[in-house]
Amino acid sequence: MSTAAPSGSGRRPPAILAALALATGVITYFLIILGSTVRVTESGMGCPGWPLCYGQLGPIDRFHALLEQSHRYVVALVTVLVVLTAIAAWRLARDQRSILVPALAALGVIAIQIALGAITVVTHNAPFTVALHLLFGLIVLAVTWVTVAAVFVARRPVSGRRLGGLGYSTVGLTFVLLISGSMVVDGGATYACPSWPFCAAHGIAAPLVAIQYAHRFTVLIVSIFIVLFVMHVARRWRAVAGARVIADVAAVLLLAQIAVGGLVATLAAPDALQDLHIALAAAIWVSMVVLATMGWLTGADSKVGAVGADQAVPNPGPARGLNMGSGPSTEEG
Repeated sequence: MSTAAPSGSGRRPPAILAALALATGVITYFLIILGSTVRVTESGMGCPGWPLCYGQLGPIDRFHALLEQSHRYVVALVTVLVVLTAIAAWRLARDQRSILVPALAALGVIAIQIALGAITVVTHNAPFTVALHLLFGLIVLAVTWVTVAAVFVARRPVSGRRLGGLGYSTVGLTFVLLISGSMVVDGGATYACPSWPFCAAHGIAAPLVAIQYAHRFTVLIVSIFIVLFVMHVARRWRAVAGARVIADVAAVLLLAQIAVGGLVATLAAPDALQDLHIALAAAIWVSMVVLATMGWLTGADSKVGAVGADQAVPNPGPARGLNMGSGPSTEEG
C-alpha cells in the first residue's frame, strides 16, 4: 500500500504533514523575533561559547546568557520540526514536488543557518557574519512558509507564465528591504536620524545618516511595489481562495510598519519598538512569500488563471486522518 497522498487538484493534505508544516512556519517566525530581541538587547555574546553556554545547558541567573541560550533552544526546536516536515513530505507527498522540494530545501538552509550561528559566536558577532546569519534566517522563514502554502494550495497545470513580474519583483525587493534594515542596525545607524521622515541630525557622522536615508528610500520604493502587488491580487486573483485576505492583511501590516518605523526614529529606538518593527517586517515578508507562492501554484497570472472562480484550487483542509490511498499524479513535472 502506498504511503503517498493521492494526487490531484482537489486532494487534501495528510493531517500530520499540514500540522508539521504550519507549526514549523509559525515557530520559525517567532524564532526571527527572538533573534531580533537578542540583537537589540546586545545579548549576542551572552554565551561566548557554542553550543553550550559557559559550559552549561543554560545559566538562568544572567539575563543575556538566558536570552541567547533560549534562542539556541528554539533553533533546535525549529531544526527538529524542519526534519520532521521533510520526512513527512517524503513519505506522504513524494509525488507532489511543490511540497517536497521546499520541505527538503529547508533542511539544507537550516544546516547553513546553524553553522553561521556558531561562526557568529566564534567571531564575536562580526558584522559580516551577523548579516549573513540574518539573511539565511529570512531564507529559512521563506522556505518554511512556501511549504505551508504548497500544502494548503494545490498546484494546477498551467501553460505559460505562472506569476507575473510584479510578484517576483515584490518578493525580491522585500528581501532587499529587510537587508537594508539590517544594515542600519549592523552599521550603527539606528540612532543617526532622530526625526522622521527626513533627517534632522546634527553632529552625527555623514555615513550613518546616509545609511538611514538609503533605508528610508528603500522603504519608499518597496512600499510602492507592495501596494501595487496587493492591488493586483485584489483585482486579478479573485479566483484564488484566501489570496484577497492575505493581501488585505499585508496592506495593514505595511501601514503599521511605516508608523512603527517613524516611532522608532523619533522615540530614540526603544528595544520594544525595535522588536515590533522586526516582527512586522517579518510578517510582511511572510505575506509576500505566501502570496507569490499561491499565485505561482495556481497560475494566477496566466491567461487561464484569471478566467473565473473555477480556477481556484485550494486544498480543502487537513484530513482527519492519513489518506493512505494512491492515484495517478496530475501535477506538472
